[in-house]
Amino acid sequence: MIFSRRQLIERGSAALLAAGALLKTRAGARPLGYTPVVTPNGSTLPWKWENGVKVFHLVAEPVRREFTPGLVVNCWGYNGQTPGPTIEVVEGDRVRILVTNKLPEKTSVHWHGIILPNGMDGVTGLTQPGIEPGETYVYEFTVRQHGTMMYHPHADEMTQIAMGMVGFFIIHPRQPEVRIDRDFCIFLGEWRIQADTATPVAFEMTDFNYFTFNSKVYPGTDPLVVKRGQRVRVRLANLSMDEHPIHLHGHTFWITGTPGGRIPRSAQWPETTVAVPVGSTRDFEFLADNPGDWPLHCHKTHHTMNGMEHDLPNMMGVTQKGTKAQELLPEIMPMGENGMDQMSEMQAEMTDARGKPRQEPDPVQGSTMTFPPNTVPMGSAPGPYGTIAMGGMFTVVKIRDGLTSYADPGWYKAPKGTVSHRVGGAARKAAAIYTCPMHPEVQSDKPGQCPKCGMQLQP
Repeated sequence: MIFSRRQLIERGSAALLAAGALLKTRAGARPLGYTPVVTPNGSTLPWKWENGVKVFHLVAEPVRREFTPGLVVNCWGYNGQTPGPTIEVVEGDRVRILVTNKLPEKTSVHWHGIILPNGMDGVTGLTQPGIEPGETYVYEFTVRQHGTMMYHPHADEMTQIAMGMVGFFIIHPRQPEVRIDRDFCIFLGEWRIQADTATPVAFEMTDFNYFTFNSKVYPGTDPLVVKRGQRVRVRLANLSMDEHPIHLHGHTFWITGTPGGRIPRSAQWPETTVAVPVGSTRDFEFLADNPGDWPLHCHKTHHTMNGMEHDLPNMMGVTQKGTKAQELLPEIMPMGENGMDQMSEMQAEMTDARGKPRQEPDPVQGSTMTFPPNTVPMGSAPGPYGTIAMGGMFTVVKIRDGLTSYADPGWYKAPKGTVSHRVGGAARKAAAIYTCPMHPEVQSDKPGQCPKCGMQLQP
């Protein structure tokens, strides 16, 4: 084939431009062909090029994690956080990962779901010696697959994983099938943290009381902010003790991925809830075509509550008015006399505007009730229409028109005529009676404080 001088110049210029793009990519610019993932309440691990190898550095160490305002937990993790920072590569990349151990015991890193040489698998005692405190080990391999993978220790797993030592390892396909506009990854977790303590019970097997998205409980979880019309992927990972059915409101999604990679289009199926098994990951995708504030949460009912305790008597339907216990302990909380909603309202009175529990008496309301140190309400975050009685594995997908950034846009302003409302609201409002959530015998025809406990009267 013979080229003209002009064709040779054009082809040479194109080659130079391509080489320039490659140099920019290797210098750390955004790689072409995929949308970088977002880890809510987390980060992506930086890397650098060294002779054609992507080099990362993980540091295993104790960390302190604020699950939500008022609850700070002593965890173990990587690079100052739990989950550890997300590792993000492309199918075919050669990677080198340096792991430094700053824990008080030996550790290792297993690259969960990744096909690699046996000696890089990270199983202490079987494929390598343990990484002793103060030591640094190197793992190096070529990634020859794509999908949502994980990393975690295979050394004292009961303690180290339970204390938060997990992370995402995202491998993008070399030739993506679809273009994703917003790509989120959320690690599911569960913890046993006793009241007035800060260190999880690592040997707990069944009785957990905090359930997390990326080691955060609502209202500490970041929202997922999306522009209307965007194609969204959510990647979920689970190394806890239980399966978690994750449900999205307002949309139908397609389950599109497992640790084995992208599911063929003919085998994908539509859903609104995806069960994430222990030791596995699931990807789902949807078109964000329905604006609003849409909950994303685990559908195990106790997993959207904080600080759950289970060694309490069942008081459903039992009237506690006038009992000796109430006489001796006027501030006693009636657990579930008429359901748990009354507890959420009481706890809302005991929190500030961010949902953080009060540790000191409220000088305005005069209430003397407070939470134990380092304990948060089961679910009493302020919302646009009152108390959101949810916690734990709960966050909000915020879909909006006309976004100029992905900062939290605040609460959704529903168009007129699209919000459920009370029938005959005006007449009912005129006849409102105010009562104390703790002392229902206290009633008034106007707002005020309970003379017995000082809490704000509720309509």
